[in-house]
Amino acid sequence: MGRHYDLAVVGAGIVGLGHAVAALRRGLTVAVIDRASGVQGASVRNFGHLGITGQEGEARAYAELARELWLTLAPEAGFWLRESGSVVVARADDELAVLEEFRERRGGHDVQLLTPAEVRERIPVADGVPVGGALLPSDLQIDPREAAAAIARWLDAHGVDFFWQTAAAGVEPGLVRTPRGRVAADAVVVAVGHDVDHLFPGIAEAHGIERCGLDMMLVEAALDLPLAAPVLTGWSLVRYSGFARTPSAEAVRERLAVEQPALAAMDVNLMFTQRPDGTLIVGDTHARGADASPFQHEEAFALLLEQTRELFGVADLRVRERWQGVYAAAPDEFLVAAPAPGVRVVSVTTGIGMTTGLGLADRVVDELFSDAPGALIPAGAARVR
Repeated sequence: MGRHYDLAVVGAGIVGLGHAVAALRRGLTVAVIDRASGVQGASVRNFGHLGITGQEGEARAYAELARELWLTLAPEAGFWLRESGSVVVARADDELAVLEEFRERRGGHDVQLLTPAEVRERIPVADGVPVGGALLPSDLQIDPREAAAAIARWLDAHGVDFFWQTAAAGVEPGLVRTPRGRVAADAVVVAVGHDVDHLFPGIAEAHGIERCGLDMMLVEAALDLPLAAPVLTGWSLVRYSGFARTPSAEAVRERLAVEQPALAAMDVNLMFTQRPDGTLIVGDTHARGADASPFQHEEAFALLLEQTRELFGVADLRVRERWQGVYAAAPDEFLVAAPAPGVRVVSVTTGIGMTTGLGLADRVVDELFSDAPGALIPAGAARVR
């Protein structure tokens, strides 16, 4: 650890890796420090849905930048990505009204309204389920189990030093202290997701950082056709900011709470993605608190499976895996704090880290290294080990 770096990043999730990518592309030297042996957190436990279209404001700006970065990284780092868009399945007239209002707000851009027949041409939902829907063509899909790990390998191959199984014990200007020694750098970014309170408890408390625990599972289902794109539902329309701010969104929220109170109590975002091997990622519930309880209720999984059977009209579902995701949650969607000169604490504090994290990281590196080269260095120009 005797080398001095331009940037030291604590945390090897997608936000931390995004800072490393941005710094490498500006010709800077980078070290990444993580207490795990590889990428294991929220960046591998999600849907792999890059929901660009449904974001608003600051989140939309980060998402649109991240989209271009994902499209650049996929062929360079060698991971699966498809420009599939997303399909929203509207099952009630008020959900269709949200989509129509959202399309009008966007001036007809980013949203293609679909008839029930057009929904079923793209997604094998059961006959009679959709009253309509929408295609969100700008959305992307990756396999969450391989994408972040592939980016880490690509960074390692192009000169970024990784210190795995190395916990950060303290951070100060120009220095990260670890049990293995010190890492010196001109700037330090702490991107540890929901674990902000481990190093900066005052920042976590001031910004209302909590942990949000999710119930998710991997399912085998004999669908009539493969999913051509990630599938969103009415529950998604009351969660993602772009949809949730339409006039009709509150009526959807109220109706769902009355019709399906158990799902509402679990704060469900019912959605589905299909991995390249054909398995479905199904989820998810949300429970916030100072800690994420390790105990998962079987009722949540039973309700998610019931909804899956009903939406796709399939009776035979085989659960291959269940898991708990955890991410940072707070009143604001993003945390960027400067506790000391040259030190930034950065986190996406809602469930859109994969969608926005690369864009957020790029902007933070811009601010830290305003004199660095502005043009991105192509992969071939970076030093290969």
